[in-house]
Amino acid sequence: MQDVLHALMWVALGSALGGPSRYFVSGVVGRHVGETFPWGTMVVNVSGAFVIGFVAAAASIDGLLPMPSAWHLGATGFLGAYTTVSSFSLQTMALVRDGQILKAGGNVALSLFLCLSAVALGFGIGAFSLGAGPA
Repeated sequence: MQDVLHALMWVALGSALGGPSRYFVSGVVGRHVGETFPWGTMVVNVSGAFVIGFVAAAASIDGLLPMPSAWHLGATGFLGAYTTVSSFSLQTMALVRDGQILKAGGNVALSLFLCLSAVALGFGIGAFSLGAGPA
């Protein structure tokens, strides 16, 4: 039970930081680029995918991260609250509902492509820069 409470503490701390970070980043992007397309959510999800790839590369190096606490804090807590699949889904549905089928399809395709690319890039850069060898 102590291990579960310890893990929960790290997840809660990461979540408390991830949610406000998502709000801030998405808002800054929306204010600068506009909100006719969900660019703020796109930037949050792609940057979150990149960071989780980098963290996964770090986690693959023995002794680099104090596992599992670092994973609970960073990946489960912070990135779980930071990335926004629920916002992505709601915004895509709103585009469809408003008859903007091409924008909705573009949001789905671009999100999938960019997020998968970002996680691979993050992992590759993480593995290379942290000395894990080729990804």
